[in-house]
Order: sequence, then C-alpha cells, then structure tokens
Amino acid sequence: MPATAPSAPAAMQTLSLFLALGSMLGLARLMGELVRRFRQPAILGEILAGVILGPTVLGRLQPGWYHFMFPAAGVGDGGSNAAILDGLTLLALTLFLFVAGMEIDLSRIWRQGLTALTVSVSGIIIPFTCSFIPAFFVPRWLGGEPGTQHLIFALVFATALSISALPVIAKLMMDLNLYRTDVGMVTMAAAIVDDLSGWIIFAVVLGLVGADGGHAPPIVHTILLTLGYTAAMLTLGRWLIHRSLPWIQAHLSWPGGVIGLTLVLALFGAAFTDWIGVHAMFGAFIVGVAVGDSPHLRAETRRTLAQFISFFFAPLFFASLGLRADFISQFDWELVLLVLLLACAGKLLGCGLAARVTGMDKRESWAVGIAMNSRGAMEMVLGLLALQTHLISPRLFVALVIMAIVTSLMSGPVLERIIARPKTRRFVDFLSGRGFLPRLQSAQRAGVIWEMAQAVAPLTRHSADTIRQAVLHREDMMATGLINGIAVPHARLSDLDKPVVAVGISESGVDFEAADGRPAHLIFLVLTPLHNHGAQLEILADIAATFRVPKAPAQVARAASYTEFLALLRSEVNDEGQSDLAE
Repeated sequence: MPATAPSAPAAMQTLSLFLALGSMLGLARLMGELVRRFRQPAILGEILAGVILGPTVLGRLQPGWYHFMFPAAGVGDGGSNAAILDGLTLLALTLFLFVAGMEIDLSRIWRQGLTALTVSVSGIIIPFTCSFIPAFFVPRWLGGEPGTQHLIFALVFATALSISALPVIAKLMMDLNLYRTDVGMVTMAAAIVDDLSGWIIFAVVLGLVGADGGHAPPIVHTILLTLGYTAAMLTLGRWLIHRSLPWIQAHLSWPGGVIGLTLVLALFGAAFTDWIGVHAMFGAFIVGVAVGDSPHLRAETRRTLAQFISFFFAPLFFASLGLRADFISQFDWELVLLVLLLACAGKLLGCGLAARVTGMDKRESWAVGIAMNSRGAMEMVLGLLALQTHLISPRLFVALVIMAIVTSLMSGPVLERIIARPKTRRFVDFLSGRGFLPRLQSAQRAGVIWEMAQAVAPLTRHSADTIRQAVLHREDMMATGLINGIAVPHARLSDLDKPVVAVGISESGVDFEAADGRPAHLIFLVLTPLHNHGAQLEILADIAATFRVPKAPAQVARAASYTEFLALLRSEVNDEGQSDLAE
C-alpha cells in the first residue's frame, strides 16, 4: 500500500471498511482476553488494540495501511467510510450506555439510605469543586482548546473527574469478596447515585454547547426536558415497562420479543434526547435504568443483551478510543500527573471523609474512598464526547484515558491491603491439565482415589501412596459424596505450598454414599495445606455452589479433554448474576 495514499479509491471502500471493522473487533477481543489473564479488565486490552491500530503505532509504522483503513472524515472517497465508522461508534456507545444503565439497582440506593447519599453527594461536590476551580481560571494548563468558554470547559472537566465507574467498582467488589459487606453495599449505592448525577450534569453541559447542531431548543428548555425525561422514565416509564414485560414474555417469542422491545425503547430514548439537545447516549442510559430495574427481566435475557453488546459493540467503541489521538506525541506527563492528582485527591477526600462522618470506621472509610476512585469507561466516554465537540485538546483526552486506566488498576491492590479481607478461593484456580482424568478406570471408591493420587503426586512433595492413605482416612471418618452426582474426596497435607485440585470423570459412576443415593460421575480430589484451615472449606463450598444446578454435573462430565472441561464449565455453570460489562 503506497504511503502517500490518504484514502482508499471508491472501488476499495467496501474492502477498507470491512478490514477496519474486522481488525478493530479481532484485535480488541484478542487483547481483551490477554489482559484478563493478568486479572485486568478487558476494556484495557480493547483500548490498547485501538492504540496499536491508530496513529500511535500503525500510523507510524505503516501510514499507508493506516490511512487506507481509517480515512479522515471528508477526505476523498474514504470520507463515507469515516462517516460509517463514526456512526457505528456512536451506535456502540449508545448501546453500551444502555447496558450500563441496566446494571443500576435503584432499590439499593433506598436500602443504604443516608450513608450512601452522603458519600455520593460529597463524592461529587468535593472533586467537582477541586477540578472546577483550576479548570475555570487556568484552562490552558489543563489542555483547554483556545477559544473555548472557560465556564463550559470547567464544567466538562469537573464532571469528568467527579463520576466513578459503576461496572469497574462492581467487578472490584466481587473480586475482593466485598460485594455484600457494609463497605460494598455503601460503595455500590453511592456509585449508582454518582453515575446518574454525573450523566445528568454532563447532558446539561452538552446542551449548553449545542453539541448536536442547531436543532436543539433553548438551554432552559433543554434542562427542563432533560429532568422531565429522567423523572418520567424512572417513574411512569419504569412502571409501564414492568407491567408490559410479563405480557411480552407470554405472547411473543422469547427472548427475542423482550430483546427487541428493549432495544427499540433504547433507540427511541436516544432519539428523543438527541432531539432536545442532549447526547443520544443519555436517553439510552435512562431507558437501561428503567428496564434493568424490573424483576420481570429474566437473568438469561439480561445476560444475552449484555454479552451481545459487551463482546461486539463495546470492543469497537473502546478500540475507537485509541484511534482518536497519538498517545506518544500527545502524551504530556505533567498534565497526566496533574489530572491524576486532582482525580484521586477529590474522590479520596470527598468519599472517605463523608463515610467517616456517617459513622464508618477509619479503615472502612478509606476503603470506600479508594473504591469510589475507580474510573473507567464513563470517564473515557466523557473525554471522547468533549474531544469530538472541541471542548478539550488531544493532550487532555490522552490524560483522561490514562487517568481512568491507572485509577482502575490501582484500586484493587490498594483496597486489598487496606481492607485485609482474603479473596475467596475458587477451585478452578488450582486445577491443571495434569490433574484432569477424563476416563477413570476403577468403579470402586478406593481405586478411583488411587488413580487420582497417582495423577497429582508429581504436583506435591508426597508420594501417591501417602496421598491415597490420607484421603481414605478422611473417607473412613465421613463419606464425601454430594448430591447431583458429585464427590469431593479430600485431605490436608503437610509440606504443601498451595491447594491442589484434580478432577476425574467416571462413566459408570462410583458410590461415595451421597445423600440422594446417586453414584458420583464427577469426582474432585482436593488437597490443601495442613495449617490453612480455611482453604479446604472455601474450595469445597465453591464446588458445591458451582454445581448447585442439578443438570450441571452431567453436562460438564461430557468433557473429553481438559480444554473442553473448562469450556463446558464456563458455558454450563457460569454465574448468571455476573455482568459481562465488569469484565
């Protein structure tokens, strides 16, 4: 591809478009899965994919290919492709915010009462004030565009640094086993109020700058219509959706009828807020809140919507962030540090002090502040919209993206040290291919334990016979058969650095004296260190919880290889309550 060609010829537009979309989606998913191996959110990898495909890497190494796949808007024949990519990005953003809205649980706000409200209000006002003052008086220091009104720029900048990232916080609470603790409940409720308040403020700011063209009504009307739309959707609209979902599920195809209706409502909501002078994504976000709050929305339908949007549209959007700026030439370390300082100081002081005032102890108060300091997708969305409307410079956009990534990455380790709450052990963390036996030969309990002991002995400092005797001794004390065809023979051993778990599949079944009288077809051998009392209980509880659905063990027992076992485990017994947005 010639390096001088700024855009594709007209006949090559289709090729250019599909190459761009395929590259964005493919590399975004690949990088997303890669960073998840290091226990990081997938959006980090998706943004890195955009950086690789954008002017930062591909634009430097292969400018011809870069301009061919991602032509500038209005340049030659490639301008239409640029418009299509922008349209798809807008659709991806709108649907992503719709699903993010579905994650908001309004009842959680009322259950937490004054504590959550105080933390949230303080967590908005203090960082907003700390960010607004320098942005208003010295906007050029913070990357404000020349000619931008100081008030508008300060409002945008302060809003971006005031809100938290609800999906990131939810994932953080689940990973650290804090979701249902006082800290987790207060933090989640406060983050919900933060999200709602932040988007309402930003919607009004966009109305102030007339971001969507000349069709918008006067700003007073925009503010009133925005507040009226929000109130109507969260009261009357929420009630109508709640009443209509059972009828739709009963008379239309399922889940297609419900999915179709919710997407139609999201698009109509986006169209309405776009018409009143507010960005389309806000309308879809409020519709998502109203739809997600209904208990009639089944978990499978919710998960289908979240997965489709999270694994197709969301990667396209986050990859597009990396295309918006050169993260090398536009990187300003002084600006990045200043933005990080303002963001962290405002949230830690605002939320931490408020939690302390409401009666939480010192350690829990700091934990709330650190968790609420987690940014992520929402700040990036605000940054992109501000960049597109020429309210901020590419330097500040890069700084906001880096701030969102850094605060998301730092919150987990810091919170884990402060709260000192051990993470729940999952049995899959201690499985390995060497400990997977797809065809157990013996039909007797002792024989099966001997087979599995031989498989895991190389993973320990013990001989197979030592392991067999320890496990059989435990079996003599009490049988380890569970219901639904599961057995968990186990033992605690000295000189064991960490737990070891093996899994064996018996086609004929083995009698482990389960309460329901059924033979075990899926057998887990669990070995834990002698002096770690909690490890064994947590792993056994996790196995029981994972296979609580009666059909799950039989489905997973079909696996012929370790890879197939992991695939079936993820697809058949995946927790329906977990959001893919948090990934």
